[in-house]
Amino acid sequence: MDEKEAYRRAEKLVTQKIGFLRHLMIYVVVNILLLAINMVISSGFYWFLLVLGIWGIVLLSHFIGIFILKGDRFERWRMREIEKEAEKLRKLD
Repeated sequence: MDEKEAYRRAEKLVTQKIGFLRHLMIYVVVNILLLAINMVISSGFYWFLLVLGIWGIVLLSHFIGIFILKGDRFERWRMREIEKEAEKLRKLD
């Protein structure tokens, strides 16, 4: 991998990490607000937990995609899959 490619990939990874951190901050702020609204409107039923849980699953998948499935291993798998699909399309022609 040359210097330009390494820099481009590093820049992409940092951009993804920043995107995740924004997502996390919005998640925390919105859910605190929803908790406050829930307590004022109807403290008997904690409906904000539904949003917290569903959005938490989405946030977890975002985290896994950026921090766990990052790197060359995932990229190599992606390129192999692209090549397989391209080969299938070539055989159809």
